[in-house]
Amino acid sequence: MNNSSLEKIAKLMVAPSKGILAADESTGTIKKRLDSISVESNEINRRAYREMLFTAPEIEKYISAVILFDETLRQNSRSGKRLTEILQEKHIIPGIKVDKGTWPCPGYNEYPITQGLDQLKQRCDEYYELGAKFTKWRAVIKIINSFTPEEVIEANALTLALYASTAQESGLVPIVEPEVLMDGNHEIDICQKVTETTLKLVFDKLNQFNVNLNGIVLKPNMVLSGSDSNQEIDHSEVADKTLNILKGCVPKSVPGIAFLSGGQNEIEATENLNYINQTDNLPWEVTFSYGRALQQTALYKWKGEEKNVSVSQKAFIHRAKMNSLAHDGKYKSNLENQ
Repeated sequence: MNNSSLEKIAKLMVAPSKGILAADESTGTIKKRLDSISVESNEINRRAYREMLFTAPEIEKYISAVILFDETLRQNSRSGKRLTEILQEKHIIPGIKVDKGTWPCPGYNEYPITQGLDQLKQRCDEYYELGAKFTKWRAVIKIINSFTPEEVIEANALTLALYASTAQESGLVPIVEPEVLMDGNHEIDICQKVTETTLKLVFDKLNQFNVNLNGIVLKPNMVLSGSDSNQEIDHSEVADKTLNILKGCVPKSVPGIAFLSGGQNEIEATENLNYINQTDNLPWEVTFSYGRALQQTALYKWKGEEKNVSVSQKAFIHRAKMNSLAHDGKYKSNLENQ
């Protein structure tokens, strides 16, 4: 493991004014996205959609890195060039999702735990040879009736730590993604409590397994009320509660925090990120690693048709630019109309 290389890549992933595009939707998830625009989910259409994103003019101004799915890491563009090569020519860092999705947690079957530790070292070694520079593993923390057992959180924290240590041993920067889901009717204080417990346990386990914290990127949820809650909260409350937890749980040695959007719509995700970055002298870069919150409008404009590529790319770049501004705390809602 080359610590200096890991630390350099991690810093580049959270470079000022840039963020990370999550384009690692599994085969099942990308099918749902393409179904929403009545496009068949086959290898050609999946490649065409992702190539449309990666070749968007000026993507390199706003995007530092892209999380890929296994299929995409191996794919060639329509012209025959590897998709990863297209990214690297723009100085965008390619990475790869390495978890295998969720399964009911033993003993607590209502709650999920992430799979994928079997043969993880072999996969990471292969992905390194294929040109990946970082990895991603998502742990899903579910709140049911305003409660999550600590045993479930600890089990997911342990798998995150084992994954992160394995990735670093293969020379890959691990994105550590503990996501407390928005699903449910819980209020924001419950999310705050569960998120705090989660982050404390995650960093305890990362330390136990000798993970180099200078060579990771943390990808957490923002502190939000449940999607089925009627509680009204504003952006400043989201920012305050989120930062309060981060300051108490995340070591200053971590180079950057790249938030997931976690079910927020495009504008909400941008506005909340902007409010968080209104705080001066944060010890980490605080940026975005969004999937739908970068792609949704672009997907609907694309519709699977070549004639729509340009307008779809413009929609994608607009969202990337808005979030770039939010990374710097300079986003203003009136810019959406430009």
